[in-house]
Amino acid sequence: MLRVGLTGGIGAGKSTVAARLAEHGAVLIDADRIAREVVEPGTEGLAELVAAFGPDILTSEGALDRQALAAKAFADDDSRLRLNSIVHPRIGARTAELMAAAAPDAVLVHDVPLLVEGNLAPAYHLVIVVDADEDVRVRRLVESRGMAEDDARARIAAQADTEQRRAVADVWLDNGGPRDVVLAEVDALWADRLVPFEANLRLRRPRRPASPVLVEPDPSWPRQAERALARIRLAAGERALRVDHIGSTAVPGLLAKDVLDLQLTVSTLDEADALTDALADAGFPPMSGQWFDEAHAEPGRWEKRVHVGADPGRPVNLHVRATTNPAWRLALLFRDWLSANPDERDGYVELKRALAGKHAADGTTEHYAAEKQGWIGAAFERAGRWADETGWTS
Repeated sequence: MLRVGLTGGIGAGKSTVAARLAEHGAVLIDADRIAREVVEPGTEGLAELVAAFGPDILTSEGALDRQALAAKAFADDDSRLRLNSIVHPRIGARTAELMAAAAPDAVLVHDVPLLVEGNLAPAYHLVIVVDADEDVRVRRLVESRGMAEDDARARIAAQADTEQRRAVADVWLDNGGPRDVVLAEVDALWADRLVPFEANLRLRRPRRPASPVLVEPDPSWPRQAERALARIRLAAGERALRVDHIGSTAVPGLLAKDVLDLQLTVSTLDEADALTDALADAGFPPMSGQWFDEAHAEPGRWEKRVHVGADPGRPVNLHVRATTNPAWRLALLFRDWLSANPDERDGYVELKRALAGKHAADGTTEHYAAEKQGWIGAAFERAGRWADETGWTS
């Protein structure tokens, strides 16, 4: 199923987005609600907390007094670890139970306030961050929760900051304005991205081929690539020797198709094949057929595997190469050589412009890519000399 992580700072209005997604049919799992549920009166979780911290963490009605617990549990590191050892496994088990109960074609939205702080983003196919200006959030906390302004600002400061959230956000929703505006954005997100993403994931359906369309360089491409690479690292585990952002979007200032080219390097093609299901489940279904790199400085072709991103909002090509295929190193060399040599980069841009115009009506990039090979082959020779002169290593 499609796993969506939903997060945002206190007072950002995350519940508004969660409720709208649920209206569309998303299966909503609320981490805060589960955290309360596993320590309700009569649960094993509450009994174990009492055994660990004493009966004075209970109210007169026998419920958990959270302030009393906090005073004891956060007094020192050992107490905090004891609390986490009791609560976190139960939260994890209940979360897994709810996820397992969801239908195979579900869009599952996991509302996790501390998703960024817990470094949980790679476990989701997509992360949505809900945000609002600090003054807006403070006003909401003062008006709706009765917090003092200083307390509200302190709570905000204690959480992840804007840049940390932006680093993991596949979708950024500004909920600081009229409610109808953010609801309309959620509606479009559901129809245009989440629903087709779920279908692509479930059916292991690659994106359709398209003509080459070049766009101006986007300074956020490296950050977008890192989010995808983190998911690939998690899926590949110990089989991944390295994962890298390659291709034109990895070269600063280079005109490119708005498609992230990524590379997963493994020891053998058998290892690559063993990862097929894990990569597909992580959001990168395999392309059918046989795939090769044109051999450089020798006859023949070098075999590889190709996966693509299932997210219609972020096109990705994932090249899976074994270390026996020299193309894994050439891809890194080509990227670094272009980055270090502006004249070569400009020459490559001229070639790309000409070929993109020539093949604008093809409906595929096959011929565009094939016609670049002569220039790229000669470029590898120049890049190799540059590597020798500079001491470049992969």
